[in-house]
Amino acid sequence: MTWQNIIQLEQNKDYYKDLEQFLLQEYKTKKIYPAYENIFKAFELCEYENLKVVILGQDPYHQPNQAQGLAFSTPASIKNPPSLVNIIKEVISDIGDCQVLDGDLTPWAKQGVLLINAVLTVEHGKANSHKNKGWEIFTDNIIQYINSHKNNIVFILWGNPAAKKTALIDSCKHHIITSVHPSPLSAYRGFFGSKPFSQTNDFLKSVNLPEIIW
Repeated sequence: MTWQNIIQLEQNKDYYKDLEQFLLQEYKTKKIYPAYENIFKAFELCEYENLKVVILGQDPYHQPNQAQGLAFSTPASIKNPPSLVNIIKEVISDIGDCQVLDGDLTPWAKQGVLLINAVLTVEHGKANSHKNKGWEIFTDNIIQYINSHKNNIVFILWGNPAAKKTALIDSCKHHIITSVHPSPLSAYRGFFGSKPFSQTNDFLKSVNLPEIIW
């Protein structure tokens, strides 16, 4: 099975056909992020067979040149947004080192970290503007597919909307890590010091899987 097959199953469903019509109109008439061809970039970079970790965000960055189809990630050429600054701080505090100081999380994806948002598109300058258009059904179904067909996946759920996905995951088969969101509004209320990266590697080690080089 590949992500392409799994995504195709969703694209054949009525809810997705409605979502697709909405997106075609939005991309035609407004500034939408990420670029249309990068909507599924997270799946392209993280092979299904290699999947070890799922990190779930809310929706893409909504300012120019930031969103690239990977949750929390930005191109190396731009300044890291505040949530990403806090993620990198926590990696360094937790592990002692960080391989993605430039903010491009592609190396994580290539090691088997699926970096997805609950909603995969957004209008320029309007956070949550594509909420309740169908993406949540899509990402819930992806999570449920992973839950059913894989074992020993680490799910890292940051913030309340992400934490609600716990209901879709069998904690006997998988390892779930939750905390508040890394955004500046909440990071000091329990994101800093939560050690999700070492926790992930400890679990992967315990089931004889390669650790992630964060």
